[in-house]
Formats: sequence, C-alpha cells, structure tokens
Amino acid sequence: MMLPPVQERTELIEVVRITDPMRHIGASDLVGDDVAIWQAAQVSDALTLISSAPDSELHRCFTPGWGIRAHSATDLLFQIAFCFHCHGARLWGPGVPAELDRIHGFDPDSPPALELLQRFRGSAPGRLRRLLRRS
Repeated sequence: MMLPPVQERTELIEVVRITDPMRHIGASDLVGDDVAIWQAAQVSDALTLISSAPDSELHRCFTPGWGIRAHSATDLLFQIAFCFHCHGARLWGPGVPAELDRIHGFDPDSPPALELLQRFRGSAPGRLRRLLRRS
C-alpha cells in the first residue's frame, strides 16, 4: 500500500479500535477507542508492514475495525482506517497529497497485513489512558 511522503516524519502512531465503522467513508477524523501508542521501532515496523502489504481488488463493504493516526513531533500527519473484510484502507490527513487521499486496496491475507492485524489485536486496551495518567 502506498504511504504519503510524510511517513518519514512519523514519530508516534496512535492505534485506534474503530467503534463506528460506517462514519469513516468520508469522516474528517478517525474516531474510536485509542488502545495503544507506538513509538520508535514500533512505528518503523508498522509503516514497513503497511507499505509492504500488496495491492488487492476492493470489495464493497468498507466497515473498518482498526485505524492509525500518524504524528510527527508536533503535528498529525495522516490517518488510515483499515477494513480487513473488503480489502480497503482509507488514507487521508493533512500530509496526504490529493492523489493518495482515497481508499486503497490491500491484500488482508498477505503476511504483512496479517502481522499488522495481529499487532492491532495485541494492543493493550487502556494503555493510552495509563500513559496519560503518568504525565
């Protein structure tokens, strides 16, 4: 899957369990439960998995269950909502060029996509709240 050039500035990724999948077709923000924050090697690994997922033909449903918000040190760069059923990943945000701002097809059965899904599922619910309480 193609990522925007600003991916190189990503320092932090918020992992989101999407709670209202129907709103993400044209929503301006990724909405759901923040379940984890990935930093350093986790960011690099996640972006490698996403960019390594091969293209696939899109199906119709687009009911995403997981998403990410990618941040630089100071700004939101981009967001992706993943639907592992219809092979669709919606990419959007302030750092996304117009030609990439859309739903992209990816193969959810490919090793990189399956590894990404496993990492999403392994994200500890509530970890973000615990991190914020310590701050």
